[in-house]
Formats: sequence, C-alpha cells, structure tokens
Amino acid sequence: MWNKIKSPDFKNAAESSGGIKDALIFIWELVKVIIISLAIILPIRYFLIQPFYVKGASMQPNFYDKDYLIIDEISYRLRSPERGEVVIFHYPRDRSQYFIKRIVGLPGEQVIIKNGQVLISNNQGENFELVEPYVTLATATSGNIDISLGPIEYFLLGDNRDASLDSRSFGAVKISDFIGRAWIRGWPFDRWAYFSNSPTVTILPITP
Repeated sequence: MWNKIKSPDFKNAAESSGGIKDALIFIWELVKVIIISLAIILPIRYFLIQPFYVKGASMQPNFYDKDYLIIDEISYRLRSPERGEVVIFHYPRDRSQYFIKRIVGLPGEQVIIKNGQVLISNNQGENFELVEPYVTLATATSGNIDISLGPIEYFLLGDNRDASLDSRSFGAVKISDFIGRAWIRGWPFDRWAYFSNSPTVTILPITP
C-alpha cells in the first residue's frame, strides 16, 4: 500500500509570507510617521510654545480660571519683555508652581506704590504714574511698596489687584524665571483671543 505524500502548499506559504511582509511595511511606515511627528512637535512644545491653564481669579476680568492659553516661549529669547505684557513664570518661592501676572516695572526702575497709585522712576530721570486700563475690578492698587529693581528683575502685578499674590508680596522676579508671554487664548471658544506684544499701559508724567 502506497503512502500518500502531501506536497508543500507553496501558494499558501507565499501568501502568508506576503501578508507578514505587508504588515511589517505598514508597521515601519507607522513608526516613521511617529518619529517625524515627534521630531516636529517636541521642539515646538518644549522650545517655542506651551499650553497653560489659568488657575484662580488674580487676572480677572482679562483671564479667568480655567482659561486655556498658548504661551510664546521664543520672543523673550530675541528681545526683552515689555511693560504691560502678561507673562507666565516660576513662582520664586516654589519653582514647581506657575504664576501668571502682568509686567509693571522694568529692570533698573524704582517702583513705588502708595495711595493706590503705581509710580515709576527710571534711570533716565523720568518719573511717571501708570494708567492701567486693564485694572477694572479694583479702584486702586493697595500696598505700600518702594523697590528698586536690579538689571534682570521685573515687578509683576495681577490685574485683579485685590485678589492677587504678586510682587507686592514675593518681590521682584528675575527674567530667568520667565517661561514666556501669553500669546493665544484657545478656550473657551467664545473668548478666543490673540494677545499682541504691544503694551496697553500709558503713563502720566509727574512734575517734581
């Protein structure tokens, strides 16, 4: 009695091999897409822009709790921060925390807060009072402050002066603690906004 010998199924083997090859090609293409995407996204995320959620009421009514912001991290590598800009920075007393405030005093200036006024003296011999249209929830800036800023220090205040922990409490902030400036509000959609780098502060010269 003859034993039957089954010949190899070369066709099915080839089809199986082709299926594995196609799967490997698909996986490799997917890996390449992921690598290229990360190569584009990560530098943007860590060196150019960064998302940030506002916490608290210190910047109302211009920025509310849970506003979603995109932070511009590149501008301050190319130029100096300007008065009136809103910045995100490391809280000097705990660098693991992030604060959002507005620039009021610039390096080399003397900042005086008294009788509800914010007064500035700079190294050009100019003396002036800040007029801040974005401060609408308080009629005056409380506190009794007289501080001279160093060459890399800034004086920062919240827009909601009565509900803000700011430079009146923790002092000047060094530029090395800055993360970037508020650039875009992406959420909520009905309050979407782009923030230019043009300050909205005006000054009233003080005659000696």
